Amino acid sequence: MKVFVRERNRADEGQKLPRYRVVGVQGGDLKIYVKRIRKCELDELAEQTGAEIVYLKRDGKGDGKGRA
Repeated sequence: MKVFVRERNRADEGQKLPRYRVVGVQGGDLKIYVKRIRKCELDELAEQTGAEIVYLKRDGKGDGKGRA
């Protein structure tokens, strides 16, 4: 099973905000009910389910304004 996540632009270290966004899940019977998640939560999820966490790279082309 793989869980695909990417780092959020607006969440920097020390801000006390969830830093990763779940993009998708492949295989297994896992349902994730959050859009944003902390690294420690990802690590625990991977440990308990045997999932592999795949960190997607950002392309750097976003304008940083978020949704319209």
